[in-house]
Amino acid sequence: MPVSPRYRPDPRHQELGEGFADVVAAARFPRHILRFRNDRWAARVGLDSLTPDEWEAHLAGFAPLPDNLRQPLALRYHGHQFRSYNPALGDGRGFLFAQLRDAVDGRLLDLGTKGSGATPYARGGDGRLTLKGGVRELLATEQLEALGVDTSKSLSLFETGERLVRGDEPSPTRSSVLVRLSHGHIRFGSFQRLAYLGERDRLARLLAHSVALFYPDAQRQGLAATAGEFLRAVAERAAATAAAWMVAGFVHGVLNTDNMNISGESFDYGPWRWLPRFDPGFTAAYFDESGLYAFGRQPSVVLWNLERLAESLLALAPEAVLVDSLRVYAPTYAAELVRRFLARLGLRPRGVGPDEVLVDAAYAFLHASQVEYDRFFFDWYGGEASQARALAGPAGGQYQGEAFVELRRAWSEHEPTAPQRLADPYYAGAGPCALLIDEVEALWSAIAGPDDWAPLTAKIAEIRRFGALHGHAPAA
Repeated sequence: MPVSPRYRPDPRHQELGEGFADVVAAARFPRHILRFRNDRWAARVGLDSLTPDEWEAHLAGFAPLPDNLRQPLALRYHGHQFRSYNPALGDGRGFLFAQLRDAVDGRLLDLGTKGSGATPYARGGDGRLTLKGGVRELLATEQLEALGVDTSKSLSLFETGERLVRGDEPSPTRSSVLVRLSHGHIRFGSFQRLAYLGERDRLARLLAHSVALFYPDAQRQGLAATAGEFLRAVAERAAATAAAWMVAGFVHGVLNTDNMNISGESFDYGPWRWLPRFDPGFTAAYFDESGLYAFGRQPSVVLWNLERLAESLLALAPEAVLVDSLRVYAPTYAAELVRRFLARLGLRPRGVGPDEVLVDAAYAFLHASQVEYDRFFFDWYGGEASQARALAGPAGGQYQGEAFVELRRAWSEHEPTAPQRLADPYYAGAGPCALLIDEVEALWSAIAGPDDWAPLTAKIAEIRRFGALHGHAPAA
């Protein structure tokens, strides 16, 4: 492989030593049909120099990358799943394949897999990923990135030529293997496992490793103080992610503690959905019968998960220190929600008071009117500057009533952040770049039936144009 100057291998996970992961072997697949290659992010991490054959060898056959991990690692962790503790978790159908540095900002990034074969933690599963599951994760990561949400990136998707039987898809169904680029795979459940097993020394080692790689500013004199600052930093990142989901109208679906990582990055997408209309009770997963992970409960669920992370650190720091660290969550979430909401509306902040009034008025209107969630932001991007276009559009008749009067009063003095964007052809189009379930199913139907990938390719291009317009594209 010709090494790009931007390729900076840094396989740091192996520094933890024994007890944190298991060496595993990748599955061998009948076929390797490339369905998606993320050239934008491949260039940013120096993998753009790979030829098609090399891409296949490394990202479907999992030949080691130069100067990187020599063998894949299935990471060990536990977690709360729907509030029940499960000590039988771990990477069951994926592994850590490589680690490298972001050429732009120097962050440590992981190449992790999904569907790469059964591991010791497969719990009787086949370790495979359906092609539909791979396509859905690809769509989720592209849309979230375009909306400015801190998310993992889908780097590569191969169809693998196997036929899988699943209870939630018409079967047999097609198979795939996904490689995602993530800012770390150390989960809340990684700490929970060590606390559950009473392995205090390894817990302290994992904390030191995490602080050094993700939160060096959290380093303090003494283990207890460092643990407290680490938890505070994780809580701030998690709060920002929760706020980003809420403004995006995104419902993760399965917010178990093993599906949250310490970097705060959103990742691991299964039964996700986007809101059709504002509804706090909207649930993504058909099996979430109690609505535990409904849209409106996500902020409180994230805090509950942080409390479980705090419990796992009790062997390293007093309870009072950890409780104090978590107090940062609520104000950080509130501030991030307001900031992101105004940014999505394309309005300049005016100060805490006026900005909070605007956001409260907007949610009151969204609840009362039941206008389509994404259309609201599309129609009123730039506030009053979009009045003529919004009122003449398909939802124009819904922009009325007392709640709407209050909303317009609230944003009347907020100026557009980037008025030049309003002249872009995007805002002269028929509607927003949304990703509701009917369109997702239509995209998949084209693939499942006539094997037509053109609609998916066109959708990704649309999403990327939307993201670039709003400044949410990877830096070169």
